[in-house]
Amino acid sequence: MLKAVILIGGPQKGTRFRPLSFEVPKPLFPVAGVPMLQHHIEACAKVPGMKEIILLGFYQPNEELNRFLMTMQQEFKISVRYLQEFAALGTAGGIYHFRDQILSGGPSAFFLMNADVCSEFPLLDMLRFHGNHGDAHCGVLLGTTANRTQSLNYGCIVVNQQTNEALHYVEKPGTFVSDIINCGIYLFTPEIFVHIGAVFQRNQQERLQDEQPLGRQRAEVIHLEQDIFTALAGQQQLCVYKTQHFWSQIKSAGSAIYASRLYLSQYHHTHPERLAVNQEGGPKIIGNVYIHPTANIDPTAVLGPNVSIGKGVCLGAGVRVRESIILHGATLQDHSCVLNSIVGWDSTVGKWARVEGTPSDPNPNDPYAKMDSETLFRDGGLTPSITILGCNVNIPSEVIIRNSIVLPHKDLNRSFKNQIIL
Repeated sequence: MLKAVILIGGPQKGTRFRPLSFEVPKPLFPVAGVPMLQHHIEACAKVPGMKEIILLGFYQPNEELNRFLMTMQQEFKISVRYLQEFAALGTAGGIYHFRDQILSGGPSAFFLMNADVCSEFPLLDMLRFHGNHGDAHCGVLLGTTANRTQSLNYGCIVVNQQTNEALHYVEKPGTFVSDIINCGIYLFTPEIFVHIGAVFQRNQQERLQDEQPLGRQRAEVIHLEQDIFTALAGQQQLCVYKTQHFWSQIKSAGSAIYASRLYLSQYHHTHPERLAVNQEGGPKIIGNVYIHPTANIDPTAVLGPNVSIGKGVCLGAGVRVRESIILHGATLQDHSCVLNSIVGWDSTVGKWARVEGTPSDPNPNDPYAKMDSETLFRDGGLTPSITILGCNVNIPSEVIIRNSIVLPHKDLNRSFKNQIIL
């Protein structure tokens, strides 16, 4: 019997995803037409012997989250529930706090994954790999190859090429350590809680010696990467399964468009019914495009590649959309053009208006390139990035919005370039 735990964080996290995370918790943001978390749940539900999927975070339970849980249970016929942490306890602190819930029913192993990654989720391959390497190890880490420069932004793993054991682990090192990086997807046996418990006890001891008033919370905040992996690497406890398939983080809104492209291309194998096709009397489709069945699209519109159209979206005559996500209830009026952008819920783009961003894709000439976690500002100016319209934004006719972030409920009256419109 197996279980899966997905770490979804909380409202204080995902700040780089604003203004989109104002309206919907980041893990429920639609990527390639379905909530980000649904891709994880779908992959977990396909694993034989999977009994339960637990979402772990510190969001207040709300109607949207509850509705999502109900939908997932009905669709995948598997128990999906949410456990709320009383505070941010770190990647290991949360699972340790709820260890009784995770271990109830006696699972032989459990998957643990971060919500903000997009991947092919080779969970069956990880299970087989774990079986082939014996039960002496308490965990399998999913790793992938990055280039030397970008590896510094991730957890780096030095791997024994013969045995695939993790020899050394450093989270975001200052200098080059290894080009194999941690993907944030793991398979653990229950033994991992022994190692987390040892760190917890050590933290408690230090707290008692320091006698600091804030010690209680500090003892329970434990990070897998810094506190557990660093200690277990080199002790024949951790193995690394290297994936050759796609993987990316979803930290910023720009990376959501890239993740959408990866998932849309995967739909050819997993969900061909989700991809739009050219039909008589329908819009022109170029490349991979997802269109919600309730969207109303003029047949003269041209969509794609990498476009996701949400529920109830209305697209007028001659509209052009490319490399963009149009969220539910949005309206693009006649002959408007949207490139490399995210158009928020219930927003309107006027006739002949142009909303355009700068793609922040990985270098296409480097097979190991990953998304850069760009800072919002560079050299005193806004870093050119995709354009984001928050919810309920109105763009008038015949204006250009380029490389800008527009916060919710704004009525613009002119063109903007390289600005955050508050």
